[in-house]
Amino acid sequence: MLGRAVQIASVEGLEALSIGRLAADLGLSKSGVFAGFGSKEELQLATVRAARRIFYDQVVTPALEHPEGAARLLALCEHWLDYSRGRVFAGGCFFYAVTAEFDARPGPLRDALAESALEWEGLVADLARAADASGELPAGTDPAELALLLTALMESANSLAVLHDDPSRYDRAARTIRRLLGLPPA
Repeated sequence: MLGRAVQIASVEGLEALSIGRLAADLGLSKSGVFAGFGSKEELQLATVRAARRIFYDQVVTPALEHPEGAARLLALCEHWLDYSRGRVFAGGCFFYAVTAEFDARPGPLRDALAESALEWEGLVADLARAADASGELPAGTDPAELALLLTALMESANSLAVLHDDPSRYDRAARTIRRLLGLPPA
């Protein structure tokens, strides 16, 4: 059920996700779906939690299997690009797709999305600091700035690739990421 919910939200947004819509898509009764969630907001929050688990499994877990340092940071970025390029979520990155709906609207959904964003940004920054501490980044690299640049590149690649149906945006982002990390082209 939540698998379908994350797909709907990634394309149409969390506001388009409702108990009735999900029930109709799955051929279930509204009361059956309502019993599982109790409200539209609870369905939306459960969808965000499900998307976080999927994201973590697709991007973070495989990256953490790489050695600490620049290799792990590069792997994280590459897995993120593969996640978006592979359309794990039909609309590209789930979080990119839904955050704009709630970034200025206070409430539990905004809080859940903000928490996810901070967790992601923190992970990228932690891996950048670890790569810097091991002396693997170009001299003068500011790990916090690098983390901002990396996340911006990935999100931009996602946005433009989805908007223009142009997967070459991922390749450009991957080359730029390697350059920022001081690595040779792949």
